Amino acid sequence: MIRTQIQLTEKQSKSIKKIAYARKVSMAMVIREGMEAYLQYATPVSSEERQQRALSISGRFHSKHRNLAANHDQYLVEDYLK
Repeated sequence: MIRTQIQLTEKQSKSIKKIAYARKVSMAMVIREGMEAYLQYATPVSSEERQQRALSISGRFHSKHRNLAANHDQYLVEDYLK
């Protein structure tokens, strides 16, 4: 691990301390976990990865409508008007 120094607001520090105390872990652990979650969210996804994700869910969901692909706009309007 690489040691680094950061500055937190008083509010951030108190919040992290409360979380760390409740979970019985260090503040550093809470910060590392928060950074990991942020990096997963903020890291750009390549078009290939995006395509793989779309293909991986294709066909997993079913509808009672047999013509959903052709008439999806009509079904959306009907649902929004409910």
